[in-house]
Amino acid sequence: MGLLCCFDGGNNAQRKEEDRIASAEALAKAAEAAQRRQEEFEKSAAGRAARAQQQAVAKQAASANKGEPVLKWSMG
Repeated sequence: MGLLCCFDGGNNAQRKEEDRIASAEALAKAAEAAQRRQEEFEKSAAGRAARAQQQAVAKQAASANKGEPVLKWSMG
C-alpha cells in the first residue's frame, strides 16, 4: 500500500504547486484589502482623531522630561 503513493502520475506535485499559487493569491488579496481598510480608516474621522492623538502624545513625550527625574525623593 505504501508504494501506491508513488504512482499517482505526478498529481501530488501539481496539486502542491496549485495550492502554493492559490495561497499566494489569497495572501495578495488579503494584503490589498488590508491596505484599502487602512486608507479608509486614515480618511475617516476616527483615523484623523487617532493621528492627532498620536502626534499630541509624541509632542508631550518630547517636551515633558527635560532632565528632571520623574519621581523625586525627599527624606524626612
